Amino acid sequence: MVTPQGLARIGVLAGSVSAVALAAHTAINLRQLRTPRPAIHLDTTRPPESVSVLIPARDEQSTIAATVNSVREQLTAVGATPFELEIIVLDDGSSDSTAQIVAELAALDPRVRLMRGADTPPPPGWLGKPWACMRLADEASGSILVFVDADVVLAENAIASLVDELRGAHGAPALDMVAPYPRQESETWLERLVQPLVTWSWVATMPLTWAEQSMRPSLSAANGQVLVVDAAAYRFVDGHAAVADEVLEDIALMRAFKKSRLRAATVDGSRLATCRMYGSTTEVIDGYGKSLWDAFNGPVGSIAVNALLLGTYGVPALAAVAAPRGSTRVIGATGYAAGVASRAMVAHRMGERALPDSLAHPASVLAFAALNALSWHRHVRGSNTWKGRSVVTTGAST
Repeated sequence: MVTPQGLARIGVLAGSVSAVALAAHTAINLRQLRTPRPAIHLDTTRPPESVSVLIPARDEQSTIAATVNSVREQLTAVGATPFELEIIVLDDGSSDSTAQIVAELAALDPRVRLMRGADTPPPPGWLGKPWACMRLADEASGSILVFVDADVVLAENAIASLVDELRGAHGAPALDMVAPYPRQESETWLERLVQPLVTWSWVATMPLTWAEQSMRPSLSAANGQVLVVDAAAYRFVDGHAAVADEVLEDIALMRAFKKSRLRAATVDGSRLATCRMYGSTTEVIDGYGKSLWDAFNGPVGSIAVNALLLGTYGVPALAAVAAPRGSTRVIGATGYAAGVASRAMVAHRMGERALPDSLAHPASVLAFAALNALSWHRHVRGSNTWKGRSVVTTGAST
């Protein structure tokens, strides 16, 4: 008969084996991860592209100027594919100076255009961000659409690199969607604890080569901070109308592309863009609170994923310091070290803070599980909001 102590030891061993396996998978994925780079010479034989950069903004007065200016400063002749820019910003009913700042920038640069939206709820069946993105796309004239959040700063070669990646300018197959993950900037204690998981989670767990070759919608990882799509392909899948009621509209959009047999790739965008998603501990809690309930296909999925994460990274760490038997502590310490190594490898590649933050990986997983539970609590109560709008749709999608 297996004793409780024996079961606990089995649990520690299982968690540590999983952590070691995922650390090895992380290392393999990082070797295979696409990193867009622009060509050195402009290929004048390639037809020029028109690129529409689309920026939804609501109460973003502290960041919008840096975002728009980083787009204005893009180098349009450093990649293989020549292109021209138009920049459209939707002021989505802001109560601050967002619209005024954009209007001043538009007066300086004819490529910048301000759209003004009323501070009214989205139509039935729509959430705020998909509705804003759809309105922007309807105004765009480009053959390539680049959706950029209003708290993202692009490197000067970012769009050239991503256009090349989309069009297969370096000999790789052309794509219909490129999803670069920007470098995540973190300052407060909860940001530093949780934000690195944004990138680490898919690098550690998703088989990247298979995901890029497969049309399985479940093998999708995208970050709406920056998304690059072929305009014709975007309209073929019905654009953001296809994901109108999705809280995680970025991942849902990639799934829609794959369902339509369109090629999509997740790439390293850490040298091309930076983003500080949330500016305070309260914003971290509210930001994740509005969306995590929708991340794992229902409550059963949420419980399963969080249990696996805690079993893989929390149990070994606890055993490393609290197990009564020395051999069990060694097993736990091995699992803990593997988790730290996985996290540190991703942080180093993405230009984020590897140490000492990676040492707190078990605490990061625990904080993530707590935010997931909070998100479900708010969702069940119908109290999830973001920037003054409910994160609940009413009626059918239009």
